[in-house]
Amino acid sequence: MTISPELLLLASTFSTVFLAELGDKTQLATVAISGTSNRPLYVFLGSASALVLASFLGALLGGGLAEVVPAQLLQLAAAIGFLVIGGRLVINALATKQEQS
Repeated sequence: MTISPELLLLASTFSTVFLAELGDKTQLATVAISGTSNRPLYVFLGSASALVLASFLGALLGGGLAEVVPAQLLQLAAAIGFLVIGGRLVINALATKQEQS
């Protein structure tokens, strides 16, 4: 049985975004809002709609950008962006740990 490239892309995208969203600021904001509300369904609908719209814009812009900028350059830019964000998080964590000592 052969799995179609489209299904592989769907599964890869789902797992990447799902894992990236776990414990991020968006999820924490959703937890905070839900904790102060007695309407969790509306919090879910609002946060899910926002994530869908943001993902749609990302896919739309990424598709258009890929026609102008080579895919490898986009991947490199994304990788550098993630490294910068990760580095800043590590530096902030070390600074916070040092302040607590």
